[in-house]
Amino acid sequence: MASSPNKSKTAMKLAFFGRKRSKAKAWVTQHFFTEWINLCFGPAVKKYLAKKNLPMKCLLVLDNAPGHPPDLEVDILNEFRFIKVLYITPNTAPLLQPMDQQVISNFKKLYTNHLFKKCFDITDTTNLALREFWKEHVNIVHCLKIIVDALQGVTRQTFNSAGKKLWPASFAERDFEGFDMTDPDDPEPVVMDEIVSLGKSMGLEVD
Repeated sequence: MASSPNKSKTAMKLAFFGRKRSKAKAWVTQHFFTEWINLCFGPAVKKYLAKKNLPMKCLLVLDNAPGHPPDLEVDILNEFRFIKVLYITPNTAPLLQPMDQQVISNFKKLYTNHLFKKCFDITDTTNLALREFWKEHVNIVHCLKIIVDALQGVTRQTFNSAGKKLWPASFAERDFEGFDMTDPDDPEPVVMDEIVSLGKSMGLEVD
């Protein structure tokens, strides 16, 4: 039985996001990226612009990652030719992308903190060794739950601070009523201290 279009699109999404290729096989990644543009990104953008009654114009900004085809516009389907592709100068992506500047770094700290807490709570109450903890209490489902907890811990202040480096004028310090937009209960300044403390409690060498 032939698969439905929706199942094919879902499979393509999973294939694109689930594959990692070396530079030697970068053309395979480029192939999936192009398919994703034509099957997922293009239709989604077209639907959004039509729904919002906006002109059919889209600028897709890409870095020089191996998976980004250098001649992507040539392979975009005719119905999505309103998408224009702009490649930024090599080695400038970390300077231009707020996520690279701060958000991802803070997310990693929060993820490590949640993982250490889980490890400490279980090993402290069950007397399990760390090796047994990794085998019995860490799997993909657990990691996904920790990712959710960590993402929820990334505050609006962090996003504002990161985005302000790229576009300062778009991030006001106060809202229209004059209230401070920062989060006074931002937990991130103490996250590193918690990681170090938990690590030492479990006998790990943490600086």
